[in-house]
Order: sequence, then structure tokens, then C-alpha cells
Amino acid sequence: MHPARDDQDSDSTRCVSPFAGSVFLVGMMGAGKTSVGKLLARHLGKTFHDSDQVIEARTGVRISLIFELEGESGFRAREAAVIEELTALKDSVLATGGGVVLDARNRELLKTRGTVVYLRASVNELWNRTRHDRNRPLLQTGDPYTRLCELHAERDPLYREVASITVETGAQSLKSLVAKLEQRLERLQRPAPSSPHVGA
Repeated sequence: MHPARDDQDSDSTRCVSPFAGSVFLVGMMGAGKTSVGKLLARHLGKTFHDSDQVIEARTGVRISLIFELEGESGFRAREAAVIEELTALKDSVLATGGGVVLDARNRELLKTRGTVVYLRASVNELWNRTRHDRNRPLLQTGDPYTRLCELHAERDPLYREVASITVETGAQSLKSLVAKLEQRLERLQRPAPSSPHVGA
């Protein structure tokens, strides 16, 4: 379960943010990257893309089947090619797969081509959102909770490495989370006030 969905904004409440450039969302499976990304893109007047959805559309199969047939290495190769392409698009919001940061080239592309936002959630929150989802191939083990803990421990430092902004998702509504994220993005782009000139 992702952060709670609010009713879609009416046209009268939509606005286009002055934030320039692309925004790339990273985080663990279940962090809400797709839900947040769609609403954020609408608010910012940008195009939304989801790297996992692009891979599934192009292959015609679910991510879980790609893992089954090609292994994780096969999926990561496909993912890297899609990330190279999608990060080159202008003025977009991109939701990435949870393991995108494992590849050094992906991390470099994310850091240099846009603003990276880490949607962070605790392991327990992630577990509550993913425990019944059978389309999470890395959790199809005898002890999925322990595996989730291991993945979080491995990836959290990498998410922090690439991110300009880290947002704790918690139990807040989707609308509230996106509003806070917009404020953080605008503050990040706002020029820093100049220091008062002190005469000699």
C-alpha cells in the first residue's frame, strides 16, 4: 500500500510550479514513487515516466517474469538502458525502480541530469505496503521480511548518496507529501541570499 491517495485535484486547484528541470524519484519498493511521481508531475506541469512500467511495456511481460527468465542481471541490463534514455528527457518526473542505484552509471546519470529525491520509509512501513504483493521478485523468499531489511540496509546509503532531497513518507496523505516536496524543490532552486557587503 502506498501513501494514502487523495481525490484528484480539480482543474481550479492545479498550478504549475516554477521549478525547472527534471525530478528523479528513488527509494525502496513500496515507498510510493509512482503515486508521488504522477501527482508531482501534474502539479509541476511535467511529463511523468516510470522506468519499470516502460520496461514492462516494451517487453510485454511483468518485471517478475523478466527476473524469472533472465535473472536479476538481465533485468538490470534492461533497466540501465532505459535509465540512460529516460534521464535524458527534459522537464520530466521519473519514478525509478528500487534497485536502480546499485549501478554506478545509473547513479551518475541521476545525479548529473536532474534533481534526485529520496522517498524514505522505515522497513516496517515498507513491509506493511509490500507484504501481500506477489509482483516483488526480490521478496519471494522463505523470509521476505529479513530480505527486505537486507535490501534496505544495502540501498539506503546509495539513495542518500545520489539524493539532493530526502523526504520521510510516513503515514501522511499523498497530497500532503507532494505539497511538502514541492516546497523543498522550490527552496532548493531559490538563489541563496547574498551576504551583506562589509566595507574595508
